[in-house]
Amino acid sequence: MVASRAETREDRAHAFGRQKKRAKGSRNSVVTLIVLLLGLVVGVLVGLLGIGGGVVLVPALVYLLHMDQHLAQGTSLFILLPPVGLGALREYWRQGQVDLRAGILCAMGMLVGGYLGGLIAVPLASRHLKGLFGCFLILAAVLLWQKPQPQNQMTVTTGEESARG
Repeated sequence: MVASRAETREDRAHAFGRQKKRAKGSRNSVVTLIVLLLGLVVGVLVGLLGIGGGVVLVPALVYLLHMDQHLAQGTSLFILLPPVGLGALREYWRQGQVDLRAGILCAMGMLVGGYLGGLIAVPLASRHLKGLFGCFLILAAVLLWQKPQPQNQMTVTTGEESARG
């Protein structure tokens, strides 16, 4: 009788462990699906609007996956490192809509600036970093909303068009 009680407890413990594993596996599947869909949506927005994916990724990682602000920003940097716009860049390049010199110079500045920004951000409290990020998004929105239309748009003319004058 004592052996059967011990076996029953052991069986229950194993059954509970299997239930926990199933629940954890189910949660992991949901998180995996959310992350894949998030990547898809951010990829479309990068290609469509030319935005940095972090503008969408960081808030989504904080609110959908409940990440700390530091973890969300670090994860966003890791996510964006390899694919940052390569798919969209290919199409813009094909259409002649890439300024190579400006891109290289800006990338060099971003390399140094990213390092310096990391040195500043890591010691900040998460709540201050989150507030700073939110202020940046608000400022960006206001500047884009108030941006005047360009008066002199550069146009490319073919030799035939300029000969006609």
